[in-house]
Amino acid sequence: MALVVICGQPCSGKSTAAKCLAEALNDSECKQTVRIVDEASFHLDRNQSYANMPSEKNLRGVLRSEVDRSVSKDNIIIVDSLNSIKGYRYELWCLARAAGIRYCVVYCDVEEMQCRKWNEERREKGEAAYNDVIFEDLVRRFENPDRRNRWDSPLFELRPQIDGVEKSCVAIADAVSYLTKKVDSKSRDVKVLQPTIATQNTRFSDANSLYEMDKATQEVINIIVEAQSQAIGGPPAGISIGQGLPSIDISRPVGLPELRRLRRTFIKLTGQTSLSGRPPPSDADSAKRMFVDYLNRELGTI
Repeated sequence: MALVVICGQPCSGKSTAAKCLAEALNDSECKQTVRIVDEASFHLDRNQSYANMPSEKNLRGVLRSEVDRSVSKDNIIIVDSLNSIKGYRYELWCLARAAGIRYCVVYCDVEEMQCRKWNEERREKGEAAYNDVIFEDLVRRFENPDRRNRWDSPLFELRPQIDGVEKSCVAIADAVSYLTKKVDSKSRDVKVLQPTIATQNTRFSDANSLYEMDKATQEVINIIVEAQSQAIGGPPAGISIGQGLPSIDISRPVGLPELRRLRRTFIKLTGQTSLSGRPPPSDADSAKRMFVDYLNRELGTI
């Protein structure tokens, strides 16, 4: 139903905000399952995860993959992490758009000095904290959200330093209202992202159709190669693919590289056709029949 991205400087109260939002959603009339996705879910150490760019990239990849697997119209996913890079927030927005769900950003707006103080207090208490070098690097590279950007809108701003973080906070209440409000023809302040052709999984990418298409076309290629290897005195005539299926008539030897190229082109064209309405073949015989017809046309025999 929704994807919520929590963002803010290190030690700005993001995890507390995520928990408060989850509790507020559970206390509301929300019927969807609420789940928080964060580094702790994968037992990732914050200093090791941000020690260098490869480690940080790996962390973002792990979280993004988990979000991609989890988003649906039956739950609300809250991503509790720095989410400090606008390009990464855009990637998360694209996941929400592909799923056709709501999306919003909750920003913990806290001054750097206060974040630094809270980090030091955590360290003194023996709690998870950033080392100074990593903390300063993360603060320097943080990119503030801008509500004018699609991937930062709608934007709900919390000020933990001033107002604290409670379920009753205005920003939390506004976010809950946005996430749970019923959408109808009169709703103009709630935006449900709509998938586009670029983000929507086409019918051809359905696991069963893709598997049958790949397997069937490869079987046809294998039959042609085997028939040519056994032919004597020229290319074989009327290569049989199977009972009830059209035969392949080739007037010249066709090498494996050319057959592979034709197969790739056929699969690509079939995928493009499925976008315009006609579904791809979902069974082996239909896939073979279409591929044989395509080969006969391309090889100029019919």
